[in-house]
Amino acid sequence: MRPKRIINNKKKIINDPVYGFIAITDDLIFDVLEHPYMQRLRRIMQLGLSHLVYPGALHTRFHHVLGAMHLMSLAVATIRRKGHEITVEEERAALLAILLHDIGHGPFSHALEYDIVSGVSHEDISGYFIERLTAEFGDDLKKAHSIFKNQYAKPFLYQLVSSQLDMDRLDYLNRDSFYSGVSEGIIGTDRLIEMLNVHEGFLVLEEKAIYSIEKFIVARRLMYWQVYLHKTVVVAENMLIQTLRRAKFLMKNGQNIFCSPSLKFFLERDITKVDFEKNEAVLDSFSRLDDYDIWSAIKVWQEEEDFILAKLSKGLVNRRLFKIEISKTPFSEERISYEKQLCATTFGLDLEDVGYFVYQDVLINKAYNQDKQNINLLMKNGQIVDLGEASDNLNISALAQPVEKYFLCYPLS
Repeated sequence: MRPKRIINNKKKIINDPVYGFIAITDDLIFDVLEHPYMQRLRRIMQLGLSHLVYPGALHTRFHHVLGAMHLMSLAVATIRRKGHEITVEEERAALLAILLHDIGHGPFSHALEYDIVSGVSHEDISGYFIERLTAEFGDDLKKAHSIFKNQYAKPFLYQLVSSQLDMDRLDYLNRDSFYSGVSEGIIGTDRLIEMLNVHEGFLVLEEKAIYSIEKFIVARRLMYWQVYLHKTVVVAENMLIQTLRRAKFLMKNGQNIFCSPSLKFFLERDITKVDFEKNEAVLDSFSRLDDYDIWSAIKVWQEEEDFILAKLSKGLVNRRLFKIEISKTPFSEERISYEKQLCATTFGLDLEDVGYFVYQDVLINKAYNQDKQNINLLMKNGQIVDLGEASDNLNISALAQPVEKYFLCYPLS
């Protein structure tokens, strides 16, 4: 058990550039924010490598969860005002659930979610962290954990944490838009929250919010293409993935390369869900892992004797990124083979090693999924209608269809 700092005044305000002052009014929430598990989120960038395209996109996961918690407090107040009971304990639990929803993100978030660990999502790891915090802080966190796992009796509280219209998405669209400078992501957060309601225990939007929610979905589609799936971000993230894979290959084959103890723990092992559940040391090591571990290692790896690791590392540090091509149709086997042969010849590589430099995959953008926790509108006559059916905007039907784009990455020199 870590020693407790004695802080008498736990009622704080935080100056947020997106919303202004965010109030911390609960002692337990303050204590959770102070915990090292939460402070780690200050060292994990919200948008990974997007700053290589948008230099201002350097905000952190800590920024984001604070903003999402603020929006949750507004949503709770709105739903209460409309006559639905949310107790003080439930409000605190909902605020804690949204505050902790991203605590399981690792370095560079989704880019390394299945490389640092194997088949363990950040949602899974968030659950492990919340269980650990529940053991430390007691029963006060049990209700938050229940909401986080969608096991609480009021499902709308879970939907405020995780759904197609949750406080997570409302915050990250506005926040990522603010820091990147991509104005297409700006949404009417205040109006959307004001239009929230509950029907038979589930979250709904009042009918008059239809145009605001249409803009929200369009903004999400545009932000994916312009920021999250921007081609330069895609190639940089894939180079980072290959860099860590090469480092892991070398480490597991007996080569001693520089890295922090926490990063070394994961490079030497193939960590699965079972490891998290059976070995406390796994979560301990993960709790000490952040973006700085990765960048400090990559800076040193530029001078490694291994050509593949050194070249990938130099490319990331100095923003000398590979060429990326985007296509509406898959690249032919002949084209992929040509790039691999050219790469092997240019750099003197075996074909089995060319995969670190030449790779292709598909990007999928689906702004609204009608088959997964769809957004329901509460019509004036009391009827509940899916957004796609209620909208007179043909864009919603189109946005419900996934758009696929194929990419091919390869080095120029």
